Amino acid sequence: MPSSPDPGRAGRLRGVTYAHRGLHGNGRIENSPSAFAAAIAAGHGIECDVRRSADGRAIVFHDRELDRLTGETGPVAARSAAELARIALRGTGETIPTLRDLLDLVAGQVPLLIELKNKRERPAAPLCRAVLRDLEGYRGPHAVMSFDPRVSAWFARRSPGTARGLVVSEANARTLVAAFKRHLALWRARPDFLAYDVRDLPSRFAASQRARGLPVLTWTVATAALRRRAAEHADGWICEAEGVATASAGA
Repeated sequence: MPSSPDPGRAGRLRGVTYAHRGLHGNGRIENSPSAFAAAIAAGHGIECDVRRSADGRAIVFHDRELDRLTGETGPVAARSAAELARIALRGTGETIPTLRDLLDLVAGQVPLLIELKNKRERPAAPLCRAVLRDLEGYRGPHAVMSFDPRVSAWFARRSPGTARGLVVSEANARTLVAAFKRHLALWRARPDFLAYDVRDLPSRFAASQRARGLPVLTWTVATAALRRRAAEHADGWICEAEGVATASAGA
């Protein structure tokens, strides 16, 4: 069983609605400066994704490849930060931001969740180091999280004051073997919170961790019905579309 969670690290994550990849739609593309600015203006927290550039910088971008969100092709990891900064996000005049750009924009105004996108077959430390380098000196409320338990474990060792989360999706895997793997990931990660797929709630595993004091955030809450489910079974909500509108209306 992992050690008891420290309420001081993750307590500020509770009760917050986070705009998933910023407040995108209506001409604003996901993980763009305008989507982040819109979330700040609406008073929502922000959830974003980061990857590592070829020269070791933390870049705010969800996909492994550039193809879906830009007019370029190929992996993000093959380009330098300077090259990526010149690539326009599809249909906009905006370019791909670095994590440092995002931190300068947010400047502590709203809580920030940073999801580190790392493949299990690749070392986690290089991306973790890139993120921590940018976070040094940042005083606003923030946390890191990842599906990869090595990310949370790395921050537990190298930056124990940083709130860290394990992202979980049961993906219809509710067998004894799958449950064992979730417990093993929890033990390895030593997280301060869980970020759980809303489609899996209610979940016995999530409920048991919540009962022992581990905050449970949930993603991606995109409808009013999912918002109601999330309100019952989670402590913070990563939302988009109707899920954000429902939150803004106070439902």
